[in-house]
Amino acid sequence: MAYFKFVQAIATGQAINVYNFGKMKRDFTYIDDIIEGVVRVMRQPPSQPLSEISNTPHPLNSQALYRLYNLGNNNPIELMEFIQAIEQALGKPAKMNFLPMQPGDVLTTYADVSDLMRDTGFKPTISLEIGIQRFVQWYRAHQNKTL
Repeated sequence: MAYFKFVQAIATGQAINVYNFGKMKRDFTYIDDIIEGVVRVMRQPPSQPLSEISNTPHPLNSQALYRLYNLGNNNPIELMEFIQAIEQALGKPAKMNFLPMQPGDVLTTYADVSDLMRDTGFKPTISLEIGIQRFVQWYRAHQNKTL
């Protein structure tokens, strides 16, 4: 969502709200990495229930064949670095409203992909810069051809 919202605003000359004055980190993940992770999980369904793997009682243990995975980049990036990558890809500066932290927000979020890596051998690989460049190309082709 941040990809689209920020690219659209910067491309059209609108200001973006930058909370905590940009001093936060997020796990920006390009869609192709998410799709690859989902496909890998679909191709390797679990062969035994969690209750047979773990001897520790846990509310998630059942006879059902399922696993829960975090899908993300596992690489938190500073918000200002994200904005700079968009500015570079668009070739124009962002107008920014620097604001304090929003109530309930957190300084850093990222996905723990260790279970995904263990079970499928996959770890996201598309860098922030490449992901932003690809997104801006898509945006120009499908959303606003005048950019």
